[in-house]
Amino acid sequence: MNVPEKRKYDFTKAPAAKGEPFVWLTAMGLALGLLMVVGLLGVIVSNGIPVFWPKQVLEIKLKPGVQNPVPEGGDMIVGELVQKRTKRIPVLNEQGQRNNDQTEIQVFLGNKDTYNINFAFANQADITSISEAKNIYRLERLEYGIAFGYPTAIRLSDGTLIEVNAASFGSTLARLCEEAASRRAQIEKIEKTEIGRINSRLNDLRVSQKGDSTPSPEAAKLDAEYQKLAAQAAKLRAEQGAIALIYKTPTGVERTLSLGDLVSYSKPNQLTLLDKVRLFSHNIWSFLTENPREANTEGGIFPAIFGTFAMTLLMSLAVVPFGVVAAIYLREYAKQGLFVHCVRIAVNNLAGVPSIVFGVFGLGFFVYFVGGSIDQLFFGKYLPTPTFGTGGVFWAALTLALMTVPVVIVATEEAMAAVPRGIREGSLSCGASKWQTIQRIVLPASLPGILTGLVLAMARGAGEVAPLMLVGVVKLAPSLPLDGDFPFAHLERKFMHLGFHIYDLGFQSPDSEAAKPMVFATALLLILLVITLNLAAILTREKLRKKYAGGAF
Repeated sequence: MNVPEKRKYDFTKAPAAKGEPFVWLTAMGLALGLLMVVGLLGVIVSNGIPVFWPKQVLEIKLKPGVQNPVPEGGDMIVGELVQKRTKRIPVLNEQGQRNNDQTEIQVFLGNKDTYNINFAFANQADITSISEAKNIYRLERLEYGIAFGYPTAIRLSDGTLIEVNAASFGSTLARLCEEAASRRAQIEKIEKTEIGRINSRLNDLRVSQKGDSTPSPEAAKLDAEYQKLAAQAAKLRAEQGAIALIYKTPTGVERTLSLGDLVSYSKPNQLTLLDKVRLFSHNIWSFLTENPREANTEGGIFPAIFGTFAMTLLMSLAVVPFGVVAAIYLREYAKQGLFVHCVRIAVNNLAGVPSIVFGVFGLGFFVYFVGGSIDQLFFGKYLPTPTFGTGGVFWAALTLALMTVPVVIVATEEAMAAVPRGIREGSLSCGASKWQTIQRIVLPASLPGILTGLVLAMARGAGEVAPLMLVGVVKLAPSLPLDGDFPFAHLERKFMHLGFHIYDLGFQSPDSEAAKPMVFATALLLILLVITLNLAAILTREKLRKKYAGGAF
């Protein structure tokens, strides 16, 4: 009988590993994803941070005969360097067509009221020299944006002129600007707070006395108070306009700027490094705390920050109870079958519905139906002017809560399923009811998972724009949803949002090129706000996870 030959095994050759190519493929996918995230953040940071850093003002001299894009600018362009870029221009020669690369620079001119343009472009080949503009001032104004100029004198309220060469010119200008800022704050307080309160009360009286032409004593008292405050505001405005700064633009045009319209000033080419750091900090603080100006392209974005925070907070307060209650019923009480299975499928599909659909639903159900019913029942005297029957921060929060509730339901169900069965049975064996077990054992142990769902909901809700455009967000909100007037929380008011602010600046601004720096700065702030909200929830989740680690995880 033939005995089969024994197969020899070569131990020098390693066996082929299964699955290793897929390990490298997944690692490459992760690295690519991280690279994309870091690249996106790098673009936003690199374009957002320089907005606040003071730049030098340059004098760019052109070659003789070159057309100056600045009206009556002669052979000089004065402004801040924005960027250098290369453009390709097709040129025909004897060998055929070729590309001729040309480098051009973009300069921010300011003085929009004088030039009617914000930017100028010049070819590098047409420039003879670039130097710093000496003794030039950068003036930030309430209207028409930035102005570059050479001050000549300060005109006081009595007509006295303080020349720029006077020893007291700098100190006088600083003192008068501080006084003007103080008066501006007083005017804003009188007109927006005190007069606004009186107008609101007068409107309530007019509505309550509809059809009654007899003037009430309270209305007469409020009207007298209004006249007094209006006169006080008019006096302050007259004082604001009585003092002015006289300066010349780089093209030689003499302009007069009321110090009441001067927000701040600086000498950008004479700043030390410490001065630049201080001005950088001041610019960031102003950006975070001031109201927007010039079609949102100037000033700050505080109303948008406040509106985004308030809306996200209200959304979180609305989505968690509904999501947790729905998850408890589906997991603990509902009889598992075809109906519950269909409900879970519907919840999962709801998470994939486009956000604009939720906006249309919120407009039809929350605003028109619920809000209109509230107006009919409680605010009928104000009709046809709607109170709750129009877009507001409350309806926006409920709309986004409805959009993100599937995330909370799924996360809560998964967290409750992770609670060990032995803990439940131990609680029941000790005599606790099912609800007591859920309330005191299951829900506390599931809190980290619930907060995970909340984090995901906040991340999605804070960045949504499309549904908000239908249910309450506006370009500029005159009043915040929270203030010092009773009842303090005005949930029916429209609000500003950082996401919509970015959209408005990038696509609806009359000068998108001038608004581009603000777009990146606002996008950076929105990312930081979302990260801050998420970190707060994540830290709370980790604290609870450690607390209940021995019981459920």
